[in-house]
Formats: sequence, C-alpha cells, structure tokens
Amino acid sequence: MRKLSKKSLCLAAAALTLTAGISAGTAMAYFTTYAEASGNVTLNMGFTETTPTEEFSNWIKHVTVKNTGDFACFVRVKALAGEKYQDGLQYSDSDGKWTPGEDGYYYYSEPVAPGESSSVLDIKIDSKDTEDSFNVVVVQESTKVLYDEKNEPYADWTQIADTSETAGE
Repeated sequence: MRKLSKKSLCLAAAALTLTAGISAGTAMAYFTTYAEASGNVTLNMGFTETTPTEEFSNWIKHVTVKNTGDFACFVRVKALAGEKYQDGLQYSDSDGKWTPGEDGYYYYSEPVAPGESSSVLDIKIDSKDTEDSFNVVVVQESTKVLYDEKNEPYADWTQIADTSETAGE
C-alpha cells in the first residue's frame, strides 16, 4: 500500500473542513432565519349567485335570471308542471339566446356578468281547457364561467358544490 504524503493529507483535511463549513453555514442560516407577521386580512373567495324573476300574463311565464354574485356565470332554466301539463309547455325567446338541451333545460348562450340579467325566456302554458288549478315551477341553475386554453368561456355543468361536513372523507 502506498503511503500518503503530508501534502495529500493536508489537502484532504482542508477539503473535508471546507465541505463541513459550507453545509454548517446552510444549517445555521436555517436555524437562525425567522419571520414575524401581525394583523389580519379577510379573504373572500366570492360566490356565483343567481336570482330568477318570473312575470305571468296571458298564460305565459316571462323568466329572466339575474346574476347577484361576484363572478360571471352561465345559467339554465327548466319548467316543471304536472304530468298532464308538462308536454303543453312551449319555450321561446325573441333574442335567440336560449337553446334547448337534451336534459329538458334551456341554456343561455352567453355568460351573465355580475349585476346583469339574461334576456327573457317565455314559457307558454297550455291549460288543456281544464278548470283544475295547477302549478308551473321554474327551476334555474348556474355555474361559474370557466376558460379553455384559447381563453374561450365555457360551462361545466358536471361540477357539484358539496357543502356537507362529510365531503372529502
């Protein structure tokens, strides 16, 4: 076996000391660096909220949906009547912005900005010449506007807001 010279030993010791010194400096910086903060800031995530408005005249419900929330949203509307009257409901709009979906909802084609309302969707009710009283209930839903990679707005109606305490378990 070859003997190490004093010069080689000194260089090895210096390299070891230098390596230990470098890592010790990092560790010392970690243990001696700290930050303090005081005060508070309220963080409001905001919500999308909508309010439907219905006016009734001449067997027609005139429906609009107002965005009362913090973000632009897409809206959809569906009218529900008893089994006898459901097929007698006829939807129309003068602006051509409401389109029927396969699920029975009518979808508004443009995002509704906060504080703005959709155009009017008319739902004509055929009473089937009956004297019986009945209700036509309008259901509306909204979803926040999402953007694709081309920055085009779209709606994702599969998202579900779960506020139950067991969510995520």
